[in-house]
Amino acid sequence: MVESDPRRSIPRTDSLLSLPEVIAAGENLSYATIKSIIAEAQSAARAGEITVAEVAPTIISRLGSSSASSLTPVLNATGILVHTNLGRAPLSPAAQQAVLDASGYVDVEMDLVTGKRSKRGTGAKAALLRACPAAGDALVVNNGAAALLLAVTALRGRGSAAGSTVGTDLAAASDPAVVSSAVSPTEIIVSRGELIEIGAGFRLTDLMTTTGARLHEVGTTNRTHLTDYANAVGPRTASLLKVHTSNFRVEGFTSSVQVSELRGLADDHSLPLIVDLGSGLFTHDEALPDEPDIDAALRAGADVVIVSGDKLLGGPQAGLILGRREAVQRIATHPLARAMRTDKLTLAALEATITHTGNPVHDALHIDLDELRRRTETLAEAVGATVVPHDGRVGGGGAPGVPLPGWAVELPEDCAAALRTGDPTIVTRVHQGRCLVDLRCVPASEDDRIAAAIARVLAANG
Repeated sequence: MVESDPRRSIPRTDSLLSLPEVIAAGENLSYATIKSIIAEAQSAARAGEITVAEVAPTIISRLGSSSASSLTPVLNATGILVHTNLGRAPLSPAAQQAVLDASGYVDVEMDLVTGKRSKRGTGAKAALLRACPAAGDALVVNNGAAALLLAVTALRGRGSAAGSTVGTDLAAASDPAVVSSAVSPTEIIVSRGELIEIGAGFRLTDLMTTTGARLHEVGTTNRTHLTDYANAVGPRTASLLKVHTSNFRVEGFTSSVQVSELRGLADDHSLPLIVDLGSGLFTHDEALPDEPDIDAALRAGADVVIVSGDKLLGGPQAGLILGRREAVQRIATHPLARAMRTDKLTLAALEATITHTGNPVHDALHIDLDELRRRTETLAEAVGATVVPHDGRVGGGGAPGVPLPGWAVELPEDCAAALRTGDPTIVTRVHQGRCLVDLRCVPASEDDRIAAAIARVLAANG
């Protein structure tokens, strides 16, 4: 006699939905979520991954541990401050509180005194202008790529024939009658050495050409001169663009053109000068002496400067556009600006990040090295491991190649996966057959949890 397939006895969905624990979970989880968890357990039983007897307990366990989001909080023990795969900049306590406060109804577009509609993001803009007095105006959009796309689309000078000084100012260039009287300005002049590709194969060149613009590349990979830009200016020139090569460095026989030099050329031909800095420093930071900052770029003559909010600024994902008032206003009033505007949670977090002192990225960049070494040695002693020198990095397209000296606890390589899938979830660096635990970006309050997790992993590995 052929034995009956035990999978035929997998509990039916309606019977599983009637379990008391499942009914109780319905107070917090949606019906669709619960049904999905049930279906996954039933499928696992059919595939032989769990037994029929384990179906109900598996469902109950998953319902008990299920959260509103599939995102898992992690402890960043890689030594990389702005880790793109881990969400870039972690928000400061003040920014987290601001997001919580803004999660309900807030006066994002209402004047509470008059009861009438007001402009969105006035608080965040005011904070930006206080932090960067060189800027005449500011605009916040949803990310850095959006800010660049919007800027090169909205800011288009008329351009002029090479060698001519005939042109228009920014205000006149927005007049359709003026623009129609000249050849359509579609060329963006940019150095070949600044045509960058960022994460996941995303290229800024592809982004800009979606606007209908044509990139006029000048110079070479390693050397570009002011005359290269000047010789490229013609009737179709729309703007001059300078991009900070924030995720790589070219060393040796190199030459590039400074913003102040480009300002003179832009004035000669009434062209907008757009500078994309990416990483988001307001002012010079001695810890990163070669990293350009917004204030310096504006004072050197940029019409607008573009940066990301979630890099060295240490805030939420956002694209920040700061610069001359008339230039920013042209960008803000462009139809695309409405499609790229940011939400109340981002505005709240950004304002709090700027107005309050300190945030996790800043703290990790300027960490007390004596204290970091003490913490690292204490952790190593607690788990019976070794301390080794380890250089952290800014990451996220900031200060490429600049080491942040420090230390790490050295563990066997196979510890990395176990720590990454454990509780708490700890992401470490795997390098040259070693698992390295760097505490630079880890709050000191988490050191004991990390020690306990490492001890469990080492014990399990024998």
